[in-house]
Amino acid sequence: MSSMSASVPASETMPDVSLFQLYLLRAAYLLLVVGLGLTVWPALFQHVPWAPTLCPWNGVGNSLLAALSLLAVLGLRYPLKMLPLLFFELTWKSIWLLGVALPMWTTHSQIDADVAQTIQACLMGIIFPIVIPWRYVFANFAHQAGDRWK
Repeated sequence: MSSMSASVPASETMPDVSLFQLYLLRAAYLLLVVGLGLTVWPALFQHVPWAPTLCPWNGVGNSLLAALSLLAVLGLRYPLKMLPLLFFELTWKSIWLLGVALPMWTTHSQIDADVAQTIQACLMGIIFPIVIPWRYVFANFAHQAGDRWK
């Protein structure tokens, strides 16, 4: 027996996402695919050494970003179903900016070219909160009942 009400069609309870918003989402996914495709994938294919003694997480981070770019391809076809990918992108960039870049800036630490480039890339993530259809997100992720536990 289903817990969903048969009397109210789903189209009446779910906010509509305009075609324009869907194209904005697709543009955001395309930005991830192209941007990461131009920066992360060449390093993986060229087997650029990441000096594990200096920064052991570089290889892990680049692998994670490569996976993100592959999953973003799915966002081109399924922009609403892949919204959690944009949530992840927005979240990690916000955490890095607040937890790493901001303390470096407030303590007047040396910000080298690599850190400056990462700050710039993370600040480009400001487009994600703009293109995410928040009414749809709240209706589908916050207001709907979660999946069953048993």
